[in-house]
Amino acid sequence: MVPTAPYGSWPSPIDAALAAAHDGYPDHVGVVGDDLWWTEARPAEGGRRVLVRRRPEGEAQQVLPEPWNVRSRVMEYGGRPWDGADRTARGPLVVFVHFDDQRLYAYEPNATAAPRPLTPLSPVGGGLRWADPRIDLDRGEVWCVLEEFTGEGPTDVRRVIAAVPLDGSAAEHRGAVRELTEARHRFVTGPRLSPDGRRAAWIGWDHPRMPWDGTELILADVDADGTLRRARTFAGGPEESIAQADWSADGQLLFASDRSGWWNLYRGDPEAEEAVALCPREEEFAGPLWQVGRRWFQPLDSGLVAVVHGRGATTLGILDPESGELVDAAGPWTQWNPTLAAHGSRVVGVAASPRTAYELVELDTATGRARVIGCGHDDAVDPAYYPEPLIRTYTGPGGRDIHAHVYPPHSPDRIAPAEELPPYVIWAHGGPTSNVSLVLDLETAYFTSRGIGVVKVDYRGSTGYGRAYRNRLCEQWGVVDVEDCAAVARALADEGTADPRRLAIRGGSAGGWTTAASLAATDVYACGTVIYPVLDLATWLDVTHDFESRYLESLVGPYAELPGRYRERSPAQHADRITAPFLLLQGLDDAICPPAQCEHFLEKMAGRGIPHAYLTFEGEGHGFRRADTMIRALEAELSLYAQVFAIDRTDIPLLELTK
Repeated sequence: MVPTAPYGSWPSPIDAALAAAHDGYPDHVGVVGDDLWWTEARPAEGGRRVLVRRRPEGEAQQVLPEPWNVRSRVMEYGGRPWDGADRTARGPLVVFVHFDDQRLYAYEPNATAAPRPLTPLSPVGGGLRWADPRIDLDRGEVWCVLEEFTGEGPTDVRRVIAAVPLDGSAAEHRGAVRELTEARHRFVTGPRLSPDGRRAAWIGWDHPRMPWDGTELILADVDADGTLRRARTFAGGPEESIAQADWSADGQLLFASDRSGWWNLYRGDPEAEEAVALCPREEEFAGPLWQVGRRWFQPLDSGLVAVVHGRGATTLGILDPESGELVDAAGPWTQWNPTLAAHGSRVVGVAASPRTAYELVELDTATGRARVIGCGHDDAVDPAYYPEPLIRTYTGPGGRDIHAHVYPPHSPDRIAPAEELPPYVIWAHGGPTSNVSLVLDLETAYFTSRGIGVVKVDYRGSTGYGRAYRNRLCEQWGVVDVEDCAAVARALADEGTADPRRLAIRGGSAGGWTTAASLAATDVYACGTVIYPVLDLATWLDVTHDFESRYLESLVGPYAELPGRYRERSPAQHADRITAPFLLLQGLDDAICPPAQCEHFLEKMAGRGIPHAYLTFEGEGHGFRRADTMIRALEAELSLYAQVFAIDRTDIPLLELTK
């Protein structure tokens, strides 16, 4: 007989160390020769990302030892940080961005020499940064995005497409870097060369638009000497978001556009400059371009196109552009990340499911067989402790839909007393132009296996449900996200799923904003966990990075016209309204949501008698990557809930709450 114990008090083999060890996923997949390469997180090694190589049917091997950290800081969220080229007898040549100095390096794995720098350092502002590289062996160059700071301010920056010599002549000389474009756009992606090398295509956009608002697909001719000329807009505009562009094997331009209200795939003739939809559906075939170099689709030599698509959850499909037929890969995976690579008839991507963490999955388009070939999921505990998600659609204000994933408390060796309702934590995702993924997450299981339910809300404004749903957050940030989270929480209580007295909310970044705004604007929650948040809209404009420095114009409205709205919605301006205990977690090296916001907020909370705790972490930026940080943060969060929800737990450090 299964023992009975109150919700939240259950023992669990999923401790914070285990959850931290399994944080992160493979990313930026690529093929060099016959070998598969990717980057992989190492939380136990200070959160660095390593470059990994897998030969055919061989074991995966880490390519670069510590301290090499393959990660770009372009636009602060980064982008594709490496590329490789096959040189037959000489072996592969790899170029990558090293996080610590943001220089571009060249590395020859078959040689004994250490990586050699290709780009110089700059003492100005954030220096020189690089992303989305493509090696051109014929010209002896790397074509990539150059982000160059021109002053000390976070918005003193320019971005162009540049060519870096592979011979190292630019390692100490900025003048040796060949700029391929003028600073026509504030933001650009790396160029994609047509199969014949005669044309290049890339995406550009400008403030105040974010890339999911409106971008332009730029097409240019490439001269024999590598000069780009006659750059012109092929598609896109202020109200059309193009998220990715590439070329088919026969020289047709492929791109993902939301001109129909959904990101669908289009094919265009570069001579005629017109395009047709290849598979028009009310589904997303792309997503928000938070990082340059993302790949939601991958053209194959056969003319077929591998596509990540779906509505909410995603799958991998193979599209025949001629017939429009789309055949999906069989398998348990419910989430495919925007990183694809192709080798012959095989496509490799990164996928996960509610029962498996992210894995490298290969689909053979000739046979239709999909198999795991790297980072295979290994159950660290009995899968009986994993939560089972429920896909729910709730009714929000005005009768509008709110999408959510509900994870009820679950344990194979404990049940709660029949009369007790469980506590629940509402998770508000970051972005806010993003969404929640339907995948196994041990951080979620950390709570559910102890008897605390979790519900992840795709509030209005989330991606994955078309542009109209995304646009419902326009000028409503801090209103509809707060309303939708509260509506889901109340629905859980009204239907008898959750204890209305033991509801909490938590989130990081934009989710931290929603959490703090919810504590200030509603009485739904007994407590909250606020992680590297935005807390004061007006002051955030002065300190955040360039990429998001105009984001609030679409989320809130123009500051010059609506300063009162910025004050009214900011939790920091209404600290007097917060009456629930809270935990505030902040990385001290965060350039996106700097710690000054938290410090000013806490000054206003001082002396109000509200129990709270503030934990800071040196060496952490926007998004925790170090194992020790993640352990401390998870245990502190659980301790907050235990104290507020009157749960007896003595197996975690006590979080000291001050007033």
